[in-house]
Amino acid sequence: MSIKPDKWIAKMSKEKGMIEPFEEKQVRGDKISYGVSSYGYDIRIADEFMIFTNVNSTIVDPKNFDERSLVKMQSDTCLIPPNSFALARTVEYFRIPRNILTVCVGKSTYARCGIIVNVTPFEPEWEGFVTLEVSNTTPLPAKIYANEGAAQFVFLKGNEEPEVTYEKRNGKYMNQTGVTLPKV
Repeated sequence: MSIKPDKWIAKMSKEKGMIEPFEEKQVRGDKISYGVSSYGYDIRIADEFMIFTNVNSTIVDPKNFDERSLVKMQSDTCLIPPNSFALARTVEYFRIPRNILTVCVGKSTYARCGIIVNVTPFEPEWEGFVTLEVSNTTPLPAKIYANEGAAQFVFLKGNEEPEVTYEKRNGKYMNQTGVTLPKV
């Protein structure tokens, strides 16, 4: 028996807590849409932001990250400076099943404004809030909205389970609770 992708996402969220909180339908209205979609889930961005700035003339180094290159803020909106970006996290908490790989793609509403969301895939058995990087590729300030749709996560089911999952190899970004900076 086959189950439709949107129904499978709802089933896994209810039974296994794959996505919490979970919206069973697309929420639209005057918001950028979020919730379950045909083959994925449109996530929301939380109101916790870290905006990159050149105020302290630091160097961005993933092996020795200097937090002085960021301005932290909590707000319903975030203005990202031209040709810069902000880090944020999802409203939703994820528990990726052992046989699933999750891939993030940006929402077209933001992409049409030059705002790009980029995150790495979530490997099987990864768990936590997702740290998102939201880039403003334009020469103008760009506005993003907390508690509204920011990206879509697509779930790919493998034919077999991997020998070693993210949890089993003690992945460094396991169980993130807030915006998480680079780690080596």
